[in-house]
Amino acid sequence: MKTVFAVDISQTPWGGDDLGTTFPNLSTLVSLILNNSFVVVGVLLLAFLIFGGLTFIMGAGGDDPKKAQQGQKTITNALLGFVIVFLAYFIIQIIEVLTGLDILKSNL
Repeated sequence: MKTVFAVDISQTPWGGDDLGTTFPNLSTLVSLILNNSFVVVGVLLLAFLIFGGLTFIMGAGGDDPKKAQQGQKTITNALLGFVIVFLAYFIIQIIEVLTGLDILKSNL
């Protein structure tokens, strides 16, 4: 049988003989996860805003107050989630200043 998908795990960031050679410290791993999570949250925010806006428009245009209210709740929750992530980013910045660690600046 022929192998179609094969990956050498020693070449991946999570593989190798030991974790210490790929991620020199915990700060590098945390910064990698945090930076990628901010991107994912931004894409989700955009998707929820578009979905909530379309639901609100369709509910208001179709004289369906339940759909309009659902769209409004979706928009409100998306913006509330954005504020929480925005504040989390600034809390991380404050922790960086107080401790002197480079949490969001990875060396990868």
